[in-house]
Amino acid sequence: MRDISRVQQLDALPRLLSAAAQSSAQLFNVSNLAAPFQAQRVTIRNYITLLEQIFLLDLLPPWHSNRLRRLIKTPKLHMGDTGLACAMMGVSADGLKKERALFGRLVETFVYQEVNRQAGAHEATFRFYHFRDKDRAEVDIVIERGAHEIAGIEVKAGATVRSKDFRGLRKLQSGGGNRFVCGVVLYDGETSVRFGDNLFALPIRSLWEKF
Repeated sequence: MRDISRVQQLDALPRLLSAAAQSSAQLFNVSNLAAPFQAQRVTIRNYITLLEQIFLLDLLPPWHSNRLRRLIKTPKLHMGDTGLACAMMGVSADGLKKERALFGRLVETFVYQEVNRQAGAHEATFRFYHFRDKDRAEVDIVIERGAHEIAGIEVKAGATVRSKDFRGLRKLQSGGGNRFVCGVVLYDGETSVRFGDNLFALPIRSLWEKF
């Protein structure tokens, strides 16, 4: 950090990173992150930018479409590594079994980072977003390839998938129009199931295993 910027409160960075870990896979709120520190919001925002530059944090921008209204325009915060997130919070594997909400957010962050990593191996350029509207329909990861293709991934830490889990993906499908290629719910199960036109439920392990 000292190599790329003059940080006045270097001791605050580990605490800020720990607070960010608690907020992984949630909407970015600089006021909430700044609250425990004796620093201005703009200072904390600058520190977040520095943590992005050294790949410890990611801010996932919101996806938008002229076809849809009432969209949330706030980015989503992700830790750069879920193992680091657990270490910063002092959470063990047994602890995650008890804190299902936290487990679900970390699974989402893990999937985002894994998909982002795999995209780097392709010649095509991919852009990543998240989608959420004021009716709380959401898609965890929206992927654009070029100007003509869009796909969505919803992440579910549970072992079952229902039609209602595709609510956000169906809105993305409507907003994407002819650009929409497919929507996937990745879940902690074993089978692949079709849930409509270009909508599928797939095991999370399909990210690294072939079926």
